[in-house]
Amino acid sequence: MSLKFFEKLSNNYLELIDDKEDFNVIINVGELSNTKIFRAHSAILKHRSLYFRNKLANIKSNENNIKTINLKHVTVEQFEIIIKYIYGGIVSLENLDTSLILELMIITCEFFFEELAKSLETYLIETKTSWLRLNFSDVYQKSFQNNKFQRLQNWCNNIIVKHPNRIFESEYFTSIQENALISLIKRDDLQMDEIKILEHIIEWGIAQNPVEIPSNPKSWSNENFSTMKTTLQNLLPLIRYFQMSSDDIINYLQPYQQLLDNNLWNDIIKRSSYPNRSISSIILPPRVVLKQTLPPRTTTSFSTIINEAHVAKITSWIDDDEYSITNNSYEFKLLLRGSRDGFTPA
Repeated sequence: MSLKFFEKLSNNYLELIDDKEDFNVIINVGELSNTKIFRAHSAILKHRSLYFRNKLANIKSNENNIKTINLKHVTVEQFEIIIKYIYGGIVSLENLDTSLILELMIITCEFFFEELAKSLETYLIETKTSWLRLNFSDVYQKSFQNNKFQRLQNWCNNIIVKHPNRIFESEYFTSIQENALISLIKRDDLQMDEIKILEHIIEWGIAQNPVEIPSNPKSWSNENFSTMKTTLQNLLPLIRYFQMSSDDIINYLQPYQQLLDNNLWNDIIKRSSYPNRSISSIILPPRVVLKQTLPPRTTTSFSTIINEAHVAKITSWIDDDEYSITNNSYEFKLLLRGSRDGFTPA
């Protein structure tokens, strides 16, 4: 039998944070008016964090045998949580703003606290979905700052594939990272027409280049085409060209012909004219079109307190999915109304 006293051990180590003796590391955190000096111990920092192990290995001690680390990009509030985790293995989330928890999830990866980062990610997804939806744009962009946040990325993408305009028509679309865009366009269930996807990819590609490229491909030079082909080399192969109609190929795709390899373009034309002929290019499967609307339902208002928009929101909470008035999968029934059923017990 083993007797374990982890709580006492944790509390004893936490007391070291405020101990002004025997420290050999000073950590300056924050910048401008929001700064704080933390005193720490190299032995604990090195064994708890690969980040600090590498940092301390490259810093010389001063005449008092003390090493100084500057963390201007970390806020005091963030580091107070991190230092308690380092020393005591404890993170209390009850009174923290959700925005701080999200930022903490990002910054902990820098310190190689993968266990903490994963726990924060799980906490956000399982307990803060309403906040995540209200702050979707910020959450989406931050989730792709590090490829370790696969669960949060998938959570975001599961919403976007059904409602792609939340990203593709947003004001920050051209600033999203390439890996985020790839993760969306490769999805078989992305609910967007291939030509629309192509147009957005072109828009994104133009924005990535410091040299101004005209929006109209008819005005592009050979150099413009070469530049865009390089910029979009990881995105263009994800378009389902063989699912485009003949009209779309001629009217919308042909102006961008120079972006495609000759063999691919020839196969697109061949397949469009002779669907049964074999080709050498890879044919990606058609995207799965989800049912957009449910059968007609009664439009009679069942409540004087909540409306159909409220019902859609409640349904979204139930399924942890995104519903609108037209595709709400539940029917709500009013069980009791005073004006209808009376105000006294039966």
